Amino acid sequence: MLKEENDPSFNLETENAIKAFNKSLSAFEDEIYLSGPYDKMNAILDFHPGAGGTEAHDWAYMLLRMYQRYCDNHNLKYEIVDYLEGEEAGISSATMIVSGKNAYGLLKGEKGVHRLVRISPFDASKARHTSFASVNVMPEFDNSIDINIDQKDLVIDRYRSSGAGGQNVNKTESAVRITHIPSGIVVTCQIERDQLANLETAMALLKSRLFAKKEAEREAQLKKIGGEKKDIEWGSQIRSYVFCPYTLVRDERDSDNPYKEVNVEEVMNGKIDGFIKDYLKKNFKNERKL
Repeated sequence: MLKEENDPSFNLETENAIKAFNKSLSAFEDEIYLSGPYDKMNAILDFHPGAGGTEAHDWAYMLLRMYQRYCDNHNLKYEIVDYLEGEEAGISSATMIVSGKNAYGLLKGEKGVHRLVRISPFDASKARHTSFASVNVMPEFDNSIDINIDQKDLVIDRYRSSGAGGQNVNKTESAVRITHIPSGIVVTCQIERDQLANLETAMALLKSRLFAKKEAEREAQLKKIGGEKKDIEWGSQIRSYVFCPYTLVRDERDSDNPYKEVNVEEVMNGKIDGFIKDYLKKNFKNERKL
């Protein structure tokens, strides 16, 4: 019809119809891919450096910044609730809560080990280094989730913030650390100036981690942890970021058809939509096969 009519207004109308269809199709796909039981919840992200020393601490910080930029790009709100600086650079650990539409559903596939290859700025010989950092992603549960926590099993410490965390972490004597003795889980919160607010946030973090632990134990019996095929451990990276001798970011979970991008700078600035969509699509197909 376009060839026969050769009408500019008809061409424009057709282009707009195609754009509208693609937009509706993308929204429909999102509804399907983000239909898990916890996908609409907020997300809790934990960052920890692995092998690689100072370089790994810096890499963990770079990942934290990448997800902050992703949130900025998608109007998702985030809050740094715990931040411990590295001795020389980067971070020793950090926890952020991401809130917004489908926050957990969008970020759940980011759980795992991330591998970096680059010329280290901390090496005077300018040698190429490989380092690792882990990202753990959990849904943030509210009071509708029944988790029985006995107060006698808790050790609660109050202290002053030990890390800078930019302008996100306060310096008052209001930081809270909770240790759950039976599980060994430790959570901290130092974002608020009010100690009770930090205690409330820390208890919410503890509840989420206890629930996630129970879910992992249950799903481990079915040999399926969080929809993924690998545990979080060094050497089982889900994604590699190569800065040198070439630039490439590659998903490592699908050796037959891995998603990859060559613009590392854009990826580090939070443009990880392609990786997220690819994971959601493949994970949905894998679940349907089970």
